Amino acid sequence: MRKTRFVSLLLCLPPLIVACGADQDVVEQAPTRPVKTIMVEGGSQNAIRSFPGRVDATKRAELAFRVPGQLQEILVKEGDLVGSDQIIAKLDPRDFELVYEDRKATYDNSLSNFERARELVADGNISKMDFDTMEASYRSAKAALAAAEQDLEYTVLRSPFSGRIAERHVENFEDVLAKQAVFSLQNIDQLDIVIDLPESVVRMVRGEERDEPSLANSENAAATRAYAEFQGREGRQFPLQPKEIATTANDQTQTFRATFTMDSPKDFTVLPGMTSTVRLDLSRLMGSDSVRRVPVRAVQANSGLQPRVWVLDPLTMQVSAREVQIGRMTGSEIEITEGLDGGEEVVAVGAPYLAEGMSVTRMVLSEQAEPRPGDPE
Repeated sequence: MRKTRFVSLLLCLPPLIVACGADQDVVEQAPTRPVKTIMVEGGSQNAIRSFPGRVDATKRAELAFRVPGQLQEILVKEGDLVGSDQIIAKLDPRDFELVYEDRKATYDNSLSNFERARELVADGNISKMDFDTMEASYRSAKAALAAAEQDLEYTVLRSPFSGRIAERHVENFEDVLAKQAVFSLQNIDQLDIVIDLPESVVRMVRGEERDEPSLANSENAAATRAYAEFQGREGRQFPLQPKEIATTANDQTQTFRATFTMDSPKDFTVLPGMTSTVRLDLSRLMGSDSVRRVPVRAVQANSGLQPRVWVLDPLTMQVSAREVQIGRMTGSEIEITEGLDGGEEVVAVGAPYLAEGMSVTRMVLSEQAEPRPGDPE
């Protein structure tokens, strides 16, 4: 029995010895470090930027009566074209006509008394005080009559400019309040295209001139070529003109609302509320001397205390150090005045732990969270 066990043990030993030898032949791969990277603005891939746009009418108004009353007649429908000063709705004028007639009678009586008093005071038959009282009564009646006449005119709603009725908010014979919206009127000969821009693009479009009176006079805005594209009309680009850029960021998205204008296409319909794709050509603003911006944490110091960044080669997935010249720091970003051409992929998180030629991997999106203040990088 002992001999049999010894032979069985010997038979099991060679595979174990071979397995151990195989483990010794495996070459250990160099570890890679996960990093978060950012693409530096200004490269050829950043010259053309695309943004979703919202179409709106350049000239638009919410039309309402200036007096309350009951709708008597609606003369237009949604989608109708209307001309300037065209009557589009009427209120029941009977109550206003009664007020007008009452004040007209009061005015006529006051006018007669005032004219008689003017003759009497000249002859000394009434006192100057009595004359002043009659004059004040006449002027008050005249103002009341003018107000009643104006209210009667306000029972007719007219279009302030030519355009299209976009929406009707009330029904006929409905009681409406003063200044309650009755129609939405839009002139769609020209259209506004609204997009949301990140601050990096806003800096480029607005330029550094803080005292520029308007966006239209900005040299950078003039150098920005913008085009709109619409679904179903792929391949056609409609030139846009810069109109305005908000100077306050949206609290939720931290983007700035930018508005461009364009002439309405003649061969197909584009209406307010539709969507478009806006393409900004920033190539004219991306000269070799333009300033790049990177996160502050991306800039490290080498042994000589010179600022540098780590640039990732996407083919080899290895990093290399590149010395840069830095400028002003704004918030969590810093200017790079020299050393980057734009379009480089730079390590933004994990830079202090890198070495020349080290292999790295990009963090997956769910891992690329912004560190909290005070957290180690």
